[in-house]
Amino acid sequence: MEEKERLRVLELFSGIGGMHYALKESSIPAEVVAAVDVNTTANEIYKHNFPSTQLLSKTIEGMTLQDFDELAFDMILMSPPCQPFTRIGLQGDVADPRAKSFLYILELLPRLRKHPRFILLENVKGFETSAAREALIQTLRQCDYRFQEFLISPTSLGIPNSRLRYFLIAKKAPESFSFLVSEEILESFPSSESSKSLAAIDDHSKTSVSEKEKLGTIMFKLETEEEFERKRNQDSQESVRRLQDFLEEEDVHMDQYQLADKTLLRYALLMDIVQPSSRRSVCFTKGYGHYVEGTGSVLQCSADVELESAFKSLELLSQEDKLQRLLQLKLRYFTPREIANLMGFPQDFSFPKHTSIKQQYRVLGNSLNVQVVSRLISLLSSN
Repeated sequence: MEEKERLRVLELFSGIGGMHYALKESSIPAEVVAAVDVNTTANEIYKHNFPSTQLLSKTIEGMTLQDFDELAFDMILMSPPCQPFTRIGLQGDVADPRAKSFLYILELLPRLRKHPRFILLENVKGFETSAAREALIQTLRQCDYRFQEFLISPTSLGIPNSRLRYFLIAKKAPESFSFLVSEEILESFPSSESSKSLAAIDDHSKTSVSEKEKLGTIMFKLETEEEFERKRNQDSQESVRRLQDFLEEEDVHMDQYQLADKTLLRYALLMDIVQPSSRRSVCFTKGYGHYVEGTGSVLQCSADVELESAFKSLELLSQEDKLQRLLQLKLRYFTPREIANLMGFPQDFSFPKHTSIKQQYRVLGNSLNVQVVSRLISLLSSN
């Protein structure tokens, strides 16, 4: 792409602006000519951070073909609703009403006066086996696009957070990619051998552990041997940064993030507990801070207490003694700013003052990793 060109970018399902930040991070000459989203809270946050960008607070279906044509965009960035495809949801796929807006885009794309040169889409793992994905591929081929699919996690970039996501980048022919396109879904960035091994640790890597380690470390929590081995392998990856690089300064405002006593007593065995020195954390979801199980890691702030000793024979203690043992760990939730750091949002990203902590967790859980998308935008725009 020539330096003098300035791409006109349309950001659909814009949320809190993760795609916009990724575009800025990529440093390609571009301007977001319009962002579209129907979520009121997300739109307030987007407008707070990008006050000069045209933000259309409406459904995608509320836009006509003429509306799209008048924007004269060169690139579409989009992250359609993931609920129809998520592995823990109902997996309604194209029958889910929340997939309607995405299907509308696929209907309009062939009819546009001018097809965009570039398309980037993000969604959850699971989208790659959906009927919606099949409809997308069919539409891209119909419109003569070349494309590449990916399943990428931030660990590929040395970021200590597992967030495996589906991505697709597409170029309008006759433009071609700067790498060899494959019909396979790539699990690493092209020409980056190290990424392959890092991406793999999110889901299926295994490491051998001694019988002593199994008995001493696995059995004190409700954790399978496979889960333990995967986490142990992640923590051994020196090419992944430590969580401490992403944390805020410990000060008085951290009190509000401490886990409640009743939460400790009820969910202690189910929590994913990490330390500042850890090189991993599990995916943060929109329920973080409200629900405990499966929504994200919690941070152990007490460096002088061994996790194993805190959980040893815990079930034999009275409720009061059990609580005192767990309190020694000084467990807290990650702050919204820390999660934003792990998701690659820059330091100048912020929330309006009236945005509640619960709302901040919710919109971050629905967002994407800025650094991963930035790398993909760079791949998409390079010749």
